[in-house]
Amino acid sequence: MSRDDVKRDEQPQVTLERIIGERRGKVAAMRAAGQNPYANDFRPDITLGALRARYGGTRPTESTREITPVDDVRHKVGGRVLVKRGFGKTVFAPIRDDSGELQLYVNIDRCADFVQVISWLDVGDVVGAEGRVFWTQKGELSLLVEKLRVVTKSLRPLPDKWHGLGDVELRYRQRYVDLIATPGVAETFRKRSRIVRAIRHFLDERGFLEVETPMMHHTLGGAAARPFRTHHNALDLDLYLRIAPELYLKRLVVGGLERVYEIGRNFRNEGLSRQHNPEFTMLEFYQAWATHEDLMLLTEELVRGLAQEITGGLVLEVDGQTIDLAPPWRRLSVKDAVIGIGGHSAAVFDDPRVAADVARTVGISPDAIARVLASGDELRVQAGQLGMAIFEATAEQSLIQPTFLTDFPLAVSPLARKKDADPAFCDRFELYIAGREIANAFSELNDPDDQRARFAAQLAAKAAGADETMEYDEDYCRALEIGMPPTAGEGIGIDRLVMLLTGQSSIRDVIAFPLLRPGE
Repeated sequence: MSRDDVKRDEQPQVTLERIIGERRGKVAAMRAAGQNPYANDFRPDITLGALRARYGGTRPTESTREITPVDDVRHKVGGRVLVKRGFGKTVFAPIRDDSGELQLYVNIDRCADFVQVISWLDVGDVVGAEGRVFWTQKGELSLLVEKLRVVTKSLRPLPDKWHGLGDVELRYRQRYVDLIATPGVAETFRKRSRIVRAIRHFLDERGFLEVETPMMHHTLGGAAARPFRTHHNALDLDLYLRIAPELYLKRLVVGGLERVYEIGRNFRNEGLSRQHNPEFTMLEFYQAWATHEDLMLLTEELVRGLAQEITGGLVLEVDGQTIDLAPPWRRLSVKDAVIGIGGHSAAVFDDPRVAADVARTVGISPDAIARVLASGDELRVQAGQLGMAIFEATAEQSLIQPTFLTDFPLAVSPLARKKDADPAFCDRFELYIAGREIANAFSELNDPDDQRARFAAQLAAKAAGADETMEYDEDYCRALEIGMPPTAGEGIGIDRLVMLLTGQSSIRDVIAFPLLRPGE
């Protein structure tokens, strides 16, 4: 047994450098013996999961000390060594591949070149083994190894199999180790893949067409966010990494593709948090001849189906809270949330002076308040913008059970259709579950003149100091002049949806390689 197979606390003098040095010595020994430590000529003929499925029902009713193969079929398997336990002339080495785990039983009397191969073998090595299946006396399905090869030599030791990586940040920096060493991590990413695949199937079945739109934009639009900038050398052109594909997708609706969707990366130059990563995955879809009310029903159906497929039910545990996804979900206007949850007067949305007084008491910055009051917008529009900030400060985190937050103020909805009954608000909703925003949708604004006025208001807000605004996109307004049918559109944050359905509290746990400061 090599030194790195002994617990660190028992031999603290064994340094990483010494372990790597010993393993490099084994690489040299393998080469000297004519063995390639990085070979590419071994092919398993069955996965470990398939082997377990095939033989799972063959366990004998009575245990015996004799090693009796289940049948005479010899199998070739491959995987990474997780543990190496030696008992004189016998070594037990559980291995893992992408489908599961299996114990290798390696005995000097049954395995060719036992002494030499075991002298090279370390935890973390990728091996190929050939032999027959049997059950140990303790009832462990195992492979009685007749041939064993180190196919890929691991130079660095793995963390303890049972505890994984203790340093959370190191887990994100070395995801390749985290996937091997930390229980449950690989399963989270398998579920993520299943979720995305199921979303595509759901939309495809309903006549939506998956499309691709540009990742680099001339004009900043589709959402209010600070962008990442880049430069195209050949064209000598400054561009933005997209913050949203929205305006391009709606151009396709204008062109006659009446149901379209895209799943792709967006980039927003914002801070890092448990719910925010500057590079994230978004689903956006648009449906002609529909309203935001139609999308509420569609969203309920989509999320309910995903929960059933991924978790097997509609009741989830999220951060110690029980979430019930059974429809129908609550519908609550922004105004009612501020009144009923925040405990403030309806006058917040009618009088900007009242809204400003409340905003000061809930911690909204004086500069932000002053910019709104000086904006020149109609008074109820000013009040609505402050009212939205008050909601975020007082009521947002209280939306634990699935809630469609509706009737957003006009000032924070530059692409949404105004409500016919009250043009200071818009036909828009956001879906909140467990205090997190999961989706954002609205009946689309298709009046080109109104859209131009909204873009102009965004430019005015930027000139007044707002740092998250859109730019004026005249080509998009030109597209609206061609005519976009009544349309509803929605964006769903895939990362947050995966967090919800896999019970993760941090977005970094559902993104394989989250953005981090450079490490050593």
